[in-house]
Amino acid sequence: MGSIGILNNSTLICAPLMAQSVEQMVSDMYEAKAQGADVVEVRLDCIKNFQPRQDLQTIIRKKPLPVLIVYRPRWEGGQYEGDERTRLETLHLAKDLGADYIDFELKVASNLRGELKMDHHCGSKVIVSCYVNGMTSLEDLSHLVASMQATGADIIKLVTNAIDITEISRIFQLLSHCQVPLIAYSVGERGLMSQILSPKFGGLLVYGSMEGNSVPGLPTLDSLRQAYKVIHINADTKVFGLISKPVSHSKGPLLHNPTFRHVNYNGIYVPMFVDNLEDFFSVYSSPDFAGFSVGIPYKEAVIGFCDEVHPLAKAIGAVNTIIRRPTDGKLVGYNTDCEASICAIEDALIEQGCTNGGASPLTGKPFVLVGAGGAGRALAFGAKSRGARVIIFDIDFDRAKSLACAVSGEARPYNDIVNFQPEKGAVLANATPLGMHPNTDRIPVAEATLGDYQLVFDSVYTPRKTRLLKEAEALGAIIVSGVEMFLRQAIGQFNLFTGREAPEEFMREIILAKF
Repeated sequence: MGSIGILNNSTLICAPLMAQSVEQMVSDMYEAKAQGADVVEVRLDCIKNFQPRQDLQTIIRKKPLPVLIVYRPRWEGGQYEGDERTRLETLHLAKDLGADYIDFELKVASNLRGELKMDHHCGSKVIVSCYVNGMTSLEDLSHLVASMQATGADIIKLVTNAIDITEISRIFQLLSHCQVPLIAYSVGERGLMSQILSPKFGGLLVYGSMEGNSVPGLPTLDSLRQAYKVIHINADTKVFGLISKPVSHSKGPLLHNPTFRHVNYNGIYVPMFVDNLEDFFSVYSSPDFAGFSVGIPYKEAVIGFCDEVHPLAKAIGAVNTIIRRPTDGKLVGYNTDCEASICAIEDALIEQGCTNGGASPLTGKPFVLVGAGGAGRALAFGAKSRGARVIIFDIDFDRAKSLACAVSGEARPYNDIVNFQPEKGAVLANATPLGMHPNTDRIPVAEATLGDYQLVFDSVYTPRKTRLLKEAEALGAIIVSGVEMFLRQAIGQFNLFTGREAPEEFMREIILAKF
């Protein structure tokens, strides 16, 4: 199989393979191809009892798709501890045997400069790579890229360890301005965005892990092909994302990305692990970053970074959606949680025959709310707007009192919830992360009291049916999953993101299939 052309500016999907035997490496190559890889990175240093000539011949003869050969020494984060001369001889051998790409570390490539330039006539492409650990300025990274270019490499590869998501912007700048094909990304959970958005800025490879071999910060091959469809990302693609901490639980990409494509909107939605809002907004200020969902723990704090806030969001004191207005670049904050959660609760009550003479079925009902953060504020204001009597529990009693004051409700000490006896017909709403994956066994109230609630709502949507909802359902309560709120708030977000009418049935089908 010939080497892939690198002049068409299309990003390739690469699977890193770290099998410990040649047999497994060959098997993994076929599996990677089946899962959507265009190329595989074969880590020779992971193979036990590696026999260079024999094993390389087997790998290259049996390869079902192009191979990138890496023989990483311990000093560059790999597992090879042997003689350096033997290692380099092995890489040259891989080239002679017809490997498509060979990776040389910058440290050794600088000494092989003449040799690498002379090798251009052979079919293999030479990659010169460098791994940078820790914070590095754009200027330093640019010098590093120039040093790699000077070796005469066909392709250069730069890997950093992102301590903060803002560092990834430097990767994007390097990708946009590099004169030779560049592979550049950051590892770790904060680096995930660098992989997914690499095609937008002209990266040659995007890495994805095989199913069952997950690597922190790497999307799966399947998600790159299916959820993100990276082959469709281009320079004009608008970027949207969830600002949260943590962010790995987010199902937003599974919903928003297929919906963008369904309506032929050139957008991509990615998880954004943000540690500092001020730094994030100051760095990602270009029109390319067109809008954001806002998750835990930032729904209240993010208001301070909006240029304008919609009146409902301002009254609630929480924003879950931000749009960068195309005309002037200003950030405008909205809240789609409020109506999403309250309508989901109302519809569930109406479906069970709980009508109220034309008024909302929540009018006059006790509405017991656990959690006075961003999601809790949205629920409290929604319940108040329907005439419910709001009773608030929060681990921060002052926060509970402040919200109770804003909605003419009542605040109770958090510890009282264990013994709290609700009136018959009350509604319970959990707006805390309790019960969220992976800590799925926790519930925010005393189990014995669940039978007294007519309806129980949980804003947590991973898992779809939390322990709280299972226990409540077993005791006869109507239950409303956070998935329903998630869908409805996402519909509101989609309308704001795109300026188009969301395809609601299409989005509901995705939710039913994926969640």
